[in-house]
Amino acid sequence: MLPKKILIMGLPGSGKTFLAKKIVNSLKADWFNADKIRGKYNDWDFSPSGIIRQVKRMKKLADDSKKKFVVTDFICPLKKQFQIYKPDFIIWMDTIKKSRYPRINKIFQKPKKYDIRVTSKDANLWSKIILDQIHPYKWKNNNPTVSLLGRWQPFHDGHYELFLRAYQKTAQVIIYVKDVQNIGDNPFSFSQIKKLIDKKLVNLFKNRYKVKLAPNITNIFYGRKVGYKIKKINLDKKIQKISGTKIRKQMRAKGQLKQKKINR
Repeated sequence: MLPKKILIMGLPGSGKTFLAKKIVNSLKADWFNADKIRGKYNDWDFSPSGIIRQVKRMKKLADDSKKKFVVTDFICPLKKQFQIYKPDFIIWMDTIKKSRYPRINKIFQKPKKYDIRVTSKDANLWSKIILDQIHPYKWKNNNPTVSLLGRWQPFHDGHYELFLRAYQKTAQVIIYVKDVQNIGDNPFSFSQIKKLIDKKLVNLFKNRYKVKLAPNITNIFYGRKVGYKIKKINLDKKIQKISGTKIRKQMRAKGQLKQKKINR
């Protein structure tokens, strides 16, 4: 039985090799790095024929592996390479717009199909996400968990960044949604908020989070010592400027929300 081939592809300098290092040991996989293979064969021909020769070489090495998983990282700029290599799992490193090699930039073809599109050079974050896709995570209530409490009216990019910070702390997050629909300027129901959160998180984080309805909590008290930490997360100024109030106003202007009722 052939091993499962995991391809990490993208422009030079996108972080392919660094990410590969993060997942190889966890998978107990063989690892074939394109530059090392080219060096071994002293073949630095990047012409179309040289690129095809290299991918055939990578395919043979991967198929001959006795391990369950093989991780290969190479640019893979041509559609024909996918057809030859036939990866089982594709990770696209979409972290940079251009590399320092104009010729590669010119011929590089963005993949139309992939399993994970990596959008930042955060190997610790993305390695967890990738490993979860290969070995699905199972939620355990006694695992360390971060709790997020808010209105999330609606759940926006600033909230997503907050979630990422929480996720990187324990890799298990519970999101409590305060029951505040129609109290003040809070038009969304719990089910609507949950749908927005799931739409943003479920593809990458699946069983790493849960969304629960909470009462309209207005105060949190604790005694002399508790078994958890309360911490403020300082997000970038650009993220902090994202406003739910402004988003709701824009949605009303577009007819996506009913106009706010004015109490007289």
